[in-house]
Amino acid sequence: MLPTIADVLALDSVRRGSPRVVAGADRLDTKVRWVHVGEIADIAHLLRGGELVLTTGVALPEDPEKLADYIGELSSVGASGLIVELGRRFVRELPRAVVKSAEEHGFPVVVLTRETPFVQITESVHARIIDIQLEELRASEQLHEVFTQLSVEGASPAEVLAQVARLSGRPVLLENLAHQVLACESAGRDAGALLAGWETRSRAVAPAERTAYDPASGWLVTTVGARGQDWGRLILLCDAAPSPRDLVLAERAATTLALGRLLERHQESLERQAHGTIITGILTHAYADPDEAAARARAVGVPLTGRKLISVVIRPTEHIDQALDGQAQLGELAEATAAACRDARLPALVGALDQERVGVLLPLPPRTQAEPALTSLSERLRVLWGPGSAFVLAAGSVVESIRDVRRSFLEAEQVADVAVRQPDGRPFYRLPDLRLRGLLHLLRDDARLQTFAERELGPLLAHDAQRGGDLTRILRVYLDSGRNKAVAAQKAHLSRPAFYDRLRRLERILDTDLDDVESCLSLHVALLALESFRRESR
Repeated sequence: MLPTIADVLALDSVRRGSPRVVAGADRLDTKVRWVHVGEIADIAHLLRGGELVLTTGVALPEDPEKLADYIGELSSVGASGLIVELGRRFVRELPRAVVKSAEEHGFPVVVLTRETPFVQITESVHARIIDIQLEELRASEQLHEVFTQLSVEGASPAEVLAQVARLSGRPVLLENLAHQVLACESAGRDAGALLAGWETRSRAVAPAERTAYDPASGWLVTTVGARGQDWGRLILLCDAAPSPRDLVLAERAATTLALGRLLERHQESLERQAHGTIITGILTHAYADPDEAAARARAVGVPLTGRKLISVVIRPTEHIDQALDGQAQLGELAEATAAACRDARLPALVGALDQERVGVLLPLPPRTQAEPALTSLSERLRVLWGPGSAFVLAAGSVVESIRDVRRSFLEAEQVADVAVRQPDGRPFYRLPDLRLRGLLHLLRDDARLQTFAERELGPLLAHDAQRGGDLTRILRVYLDSGRNKAVAAQKAHLSRPAFYDRLRRLERILDTDLDDVESCLSLHVALLALESFRRESR
């Protein structure tokens, strides 16, 4: 920030001259870009604007009209003000024509009542200006380093906004062109108050320039976009007019966000990231108050208050290989899910929970039942995600408040983890649909179940591990086929004699009779339990 005339008057080198403001006392906040010493009357054409002129007045004209013109010319070229040392030309006070013209032009004029070396004034002011410029240069370099690092690391919008809030100490928000909040960093302020009525407030602020400050709202607004395609606005909430550093900070952050958007072609959209952040915040209790979560959801167009809520987890039935751009596949599933919700007229938060699951927080509209809504969502998603792309849709219990959403999501995650192992094509799954598999999944961490599975299958697992065999798979095929040996042999792609031989080897290793129903039941339960352990560890 450049010093003001008030700052200049506070310098020791100026105070020694006993300065007195004789005109433009209400303009002492005018910025001073430079100090220029000049005794000639026609100095105006040598100035570029922002100069504070120092003079003794020895060469100024006698004619009052020409003195008035002198002041008018200084004002017209944008000079900051005039300091006149009394004693040489003007002894005790300035001519009335000078003061009157200065007041008419709103031009600050100061007199020094004591002799003061002008060189001391110019040195002190110029040193102050250079120090400020160096400070701004260092700050600009710091911003460049911070946001370059964020760009290189592929930082998320939330991470970029966190840095903006840290560097400015002010709340900052990122919104899309529909005025929905994609990310918000409250800088310690009440997020609910910041987001209240956001869309209406935001639409009222429409600066003509790409970066501009709106005094009425106190918003510094920067358009975000690249290659002629704008997609959002970065908004810094200011208590006063922003400094040049704030302008650089906002524009540098907007550039980083735009660059990140260009580089994330195979990642989630910003809307999905925003929704996922809110869901994760609810699940991890990141919000101090459920009202904050509700305010953030409302800011992205999803009302949660006053509605019944149901949590949904969607998983592809085929394992996602992250090495084969699985993040893009999951992103496509999330976008298709969001589109399905829109088609079904179900406003919802939709975002990736991890590398294999998409989460949906569905506020049910009034008089809407959960089952028809879930069926409609599943049917539309099967059409939108594309043929041959199979998934399971698992739902938790319907809850009445945001405080209970976490429990509903945990239930939906458990249902999805079980249903994905052997889906039967139903539109959606809930806990009562899982039966024995669901029970074993819920008990997967119980040491007694683990001991049971090891006792039943330990010798077989050790045999396969030592010899690289596949007898465990043969046992599973046999039991899944309802102990029908002919069907099992066909599924195992073995001749009947070869398959029967494998069964006899199984009986010897396990020391059991595979024709015994209870023995087979125990082995089947142990295999299902083993599946839960292995999938959980993976």
